[in-house]
Amino acid sequence: MTARDDADTTSHTPYAALTPPLVLDALDSVGLRGDGRLLQLNSYENRVFQVFLEDGNVVVAKFYRPGRWTDEQILEEHSFTAELAAEEIPVVPPLVLHADPGSVLAPRLRGHPPTLAGIATAADEYRYAVAPRRAGRAPPLESRADLEWIGRFIGRMHAVGARRPFEFRPTLTVQSVGRAARDWICAHADLPPELLPRWRDAADRALDLAQSAFDRIGPVAQIRVHGDCHVGNLLWTEAGPHFVDLDDAMNAPAVQDLWMLLSGDERASRAEVRALLTGYESFREFDDAELTLIEPLRTLRIVYHSAWLAKRWRDPAFPAAFPWFGTPAYWNEQIQALEERAERVG
Repeated sequence: MTARDDADTTSHTPYAALTPPLVLDALDSVGLRGDGRLLQLNSYENRVFQVFLEDGNVVVAKFYRPGRWTDEQILEEHSFTAELAAEEIPVVPPLVLHADPGSVLAPRLRGHPPTLAGIATAADEYRYAVAPRRAGRAPPLESRADLEWIGRFIGRMHAVGARRPFEFRPTLTVQSVGRAARDWICAHADLPPELLPRWRDAADRALDLAQSAFDRIGPVAQIRVHGDCHVGNLLWTEAGPHFVDLDDAMNAPAVQDLWMLLSGDERASRAEVRALLTGYESFREFDDAELTLIEPLRTLRIVYHSAWLAKRWRDPAFPAAFPWFGTPAYWNEQIQALEERAERVG
């Protein structure tokens, strides 16, 4: 399977020049001198490194995928994280960076501290941010008490997120997430010719039903949310949960930060969502009408994820991590999943 690049990707190998010495040079240029040890952490969209500093501290440096976000969008993410931290909500805000005159600092929003920097190569400028390392383990989702705790955490975050919308970051709609991904796949992804009409028809029906579900409940409050709130982005310590990555922060209905924490079993999901909302509503009222958007949001995620993989397919990290993608078996599974979503939403 092959796919052509889109505007999100500036080259087929966007991180080829991002060598360990360049990572250390980038941190050195903002006053964070490494002792030579670094560990690449699990991340496909960006490149993330745990870096040991000479002063004994350990930081995490995130190098953003070239061309994906604008400076304004990244800095809105940083500003939101800082706003949450100021309210003592357990997130990990980026450090304020102190650049020397030779460092390439990316433009910043008026009044925003310098949390975003860049280092240039002959081919690219890599923009990056640095945060303190915060350890943790996968969150326990087995008990009602733990789910209520997570719900309180998300409710506190949304109480801040509801103060005002993002100006530059995306807004979740069926068009912006689902249909845009569907159109990209039809135009660029090399589906087997015998499967493309079936996939397109299944996607169209599922997305039409998803839009109808949004239309039925009327206008939904679009607030600043985490956007990619699954267990991989939620870490647990003795002090409770904390988020480590707001890279996909967006304007969206509140339920967007709840549904990915639910198990696939329908009966269990009902109990889980009630536990989450018991905690959530300690800090912010939740509109139960949004629960009808869970299946439509699953539909958007399915279509979007296929497009995300196709757009990144020429990045060497993706074929190695997702060898099953693009095969006839994969697309048949996606057709079946979309048909099942249509049955649930319809």
